[in-house]
Amino acid sequence: MSAPLLSVRDLTIRFGDNPATRNISFDIAGGGTLALVGESGSGKSVTALSVLKLLPPSAQLTGQILFKGQDLITAPADDLRAVRGNDISMIFQEPMSSLNPVHTIEAQIGEVLAIHRGLRANAARARTLELLDAVGIPDPASRLAAFPHQLSGGQRQRVMIAMALANEPDLLIADEPTTALDVTVQAQILTLLKDLQKRLGMAMLFITHDLGIVKTIADRVCVMTEGEIVETGPVAPLFANPQHAYTQHLLAAEPHGAPPPSNESAPTIVDVSDLKVWFPIKRGLLRRTKGHIRAVDGVDLTIRQGETLGVVGESGSGKSTLGYALLRLLPSTGRIVVLGNEIQSRSWKAMRPLRADLQIVFQDPFGSLSPRLSVDRIIGEGLAVHRPDLSAAERDARVVTALREVGLPPEMRFRYPHEFSGGQRQRIAIARAMVLEPKFVVLDEPTSALDVSIQAQVVDLLRDLQQRHGLTYMFISHDLKVVRALANRLIVMRNGKIVEQGDAAAIFAAPQSDYTRTLMAAAFDIATLTAPTSAATPPVVRP
Repeated sequence: MSAPLLSVRDLTIRFGDNPATRNISFDIAGGGTLALVGESGSGKSVTALSVLKLLPPSAQLTGQILFKGQDLITAPADDLRAVRGNDISMIFQEPMSSLNPVHTIEAQIGEVLAIHRGLRANAARARTLELLDAVGIPDPASRLAAFPHQLSGGQRQRVMIAMALANEPDLLIADEPTTALDVTVQAQILTLLKDLQKRLGMAMLFITHDLGIVKTIADRVCVMTEGEIVETGPVAPLFANPQHAYTQHLLAAEPHGAPPPSNESAPTIVDVSDLKVWFPIKRGLLRRTKGHIRAVDGVDLTIRQGETLGVVGESGSGKSTLGYALLRLLPSTGRIVVLGNEIQSRSWKAMRPLRADLQIVFQDPFGSLSPRLSVDRIIGEGLAVHRPDLSAAERDARVVTALREVGLPPEMRFRYPHEFSGGQRQRIAIARAMVLEPKFVVLDEPTSALDVSIQAQVVDLLRDLQQRHGLTYMFISHDLKVVRALANRLIVMRNGKIVEQGDAAAIFAAPQSDYTRTLMAAAFDIATLTAPTSAATPPVVRP
């Protein structure tokens, strides 16, 4: 047998006296795919970052990381620079914090092509357009001048994938590459990655918490918990007959149950008529408005007290924009009545008394948590603003309760966001919203960064809070399995418009529009969508 492309032997990673991984060993053959699976904090991402030595200086590595026979742990800095981006590329988990906020998409992808391929000007632009088209960015030419904040979460992730694939690496490390993507684009990206493997013989180290994706894309799987690999083997036999109790736990974990029954006679909490959010397109020297991006285009909806309205659709369909507009976090036109208050004409100052009752959990927990504040200050900040009558001890007690409700030890409240995994940061963001005991909460992809077992726990937590406090939710998600477990009513959005709405159970059982049927098929049978189709255009592969 030929030597593996990547061979990790007895890898132990320590931060001070705390081991993040212990004696990790695995091999990846050329053209093969190994999946690392485990809950948040299990050591998956740390292991991936160690391959390219992207960990902070405080990390201490022992063992071997052999790439094409060279030990990357002891390799000189010049050798590492030659490997990074050329032979090994990486797709990071959080695109908003990985992309440069002050550079355009063209500049960021062009930089990769200029440094590693020597492409500039027209050649770099042409290759950038090929890559953006390959990863499913609509009308890529119009996105070249866009900045990261002007793209949806899924579109930002696709830009990250384009950057990683720009130099056609021998090994692609994919750290949750489809977490922020809707189900149809997820299927397209998996098809794209498999096609690239076939064309280039590219190997992949694929990190994910979605076991359905592992079944689709990986040859072998390593199951990690608490920094150790507890089970490894070919995907099909391991999933069919898992031996370790932790693997059995992961395979059994999935959001389940039904949402609390809605009350048809309950008062209306949110009433929206003809809501529009149009962003001007300005061009020319004088920056005149030449058109509009109709992010939300004439939406009507109502949400009753105690129910959950699920909002689904592909990235860029207007889901998150709709949620922000309802809370007056974005300018809009139309009528918005929340908790009996007409808020469309209210000033920012006049909205402040309502903010305690109207909360939001954002999609990107790392971007929405201040890196300079400890967790107790992040969660307690809203209490300090809206409940100044509470003493410091009472405020701390509420922070402790909120952390316990989202499954985090209270002693963690003195740490900072960078000391937590992606899933733990999302739970902190949920605690920050719930600590104020709001009446209406917009949940913008609150489980997208969570592994499956924690997803199930969060779904149970949200249902429990809703029943105990009569909470009303707008739940925005691309994960239809989670939506099915939470939503009483459902709206399906595409290009800023509602294409289908009604009782959630009825839509899941018998969707009426072709678009909804496509979403359902992708969500509940994703493996069938990863066969090559015209939906994902493969990139042009250059010698």
